[in-house]
Amino acid sequence: MSAIDALLAQARRELGHRVDPREAAAVQEAGGLLVDIRYAELRERDGTIPGALVVERNELEWRLDPTGDHRAPEATHHDLPVVVICNEGYASTLAALSLRQLGLHRATDLAGGFQAWRGAGLGVELGG
Repeated sequence: MSAIDALLAQARRELGHRVDPREAAAVQEAGGLLVDIRYAELRERDGTIPGALVVERNELEWRLDPTGDHRAPEATHHDLPVVVICNEGYASTLAALSLRQLGLHRATDLAGGFQAWRGAGLGVELGG
């Protein structure tokens, strides 16, 4: 097993339950935050999830830390349910674990990423 595969497996053990697309939609409907960390080219190619906060991966921790000076207005408290979404559900696992380390104890990721969301037939806005 490669080092990154081992790291990913460990991160998934630490996160526990990862949400599926319908669970992610329910989190959003209940007031939680979907955070799309895909890079611009993928958003332009495939579209975005309506209502999701778009945050480039390299800015994620700064934008989601409720105590930080550079936080997004949506990052209101540490109890906020957050679902991190990448393209296929790999980078989002590591990102969600990083948010947990910042104290966002309800952070998780979308298993299968944006591609799973789209495959489930849930809403997508085209035009990135």
